[in-house]
This record gives sequence, structure tokens and C-alpha cells, in this order.
Amino acid sequence: MENLATTRMSSKGQVVIPEEVRNRLGLKAGMQFIVVGNRDAVILKTISAPSVKEFNDLIGQVRRQARRIGLKKSDIDAAIARVRGKK
Repeated sequence: MENLATTRMSSKGQVVIPEEVRNRLGLKAGMQFIVVGNRDAVILKTISAPSVKEFNDLIGQVRRQARRIGLKKSDIDAAIARVRGKK
């Protein structure tokens, strides 16, 4: 691990990420993280929205899979109506 740093947790459970680490990783105020705790380790992973290209690629994959299994728009509309309680 490069450039180790220490920090403390406040009484409210808040932890400050040291400035050098924030700068090196490009972390900004308001960013969101997934938090994983395992034994004595806490891991923070930034959450980021996919790029437009990544999103379009995902949509393309979903559409191909839907066509392959024969899913129709009416099937999706019916499923949404069921969830919303509108049979």
C-alpha cells in the first residue's frame, strides 16, 4: 500500500479521509460510497454512474436478451401494472 495514513471515527460514526488520499484518488464532497465491513477491515468503494457509452452497451445487452427469450413490451407493461396493483 502506498502512503499510509491514519484517521479516527467520531462519536457520530464519521470518518475523515485524509486530504492526501482524497487528492490522489480525486474524491470530492458529496461522492457516494459502498461500504463493506469484513472482520477488521472496512472498504469504501466509490459509486459512479456509467458513461453514456457504458449505459448504451448495457441497454443493448438487455434488449438482445429480451429478444432472445421472446419478451414483449406488453409483458413488461403487465409486470409494471401488477407491481403497481393495477392488474
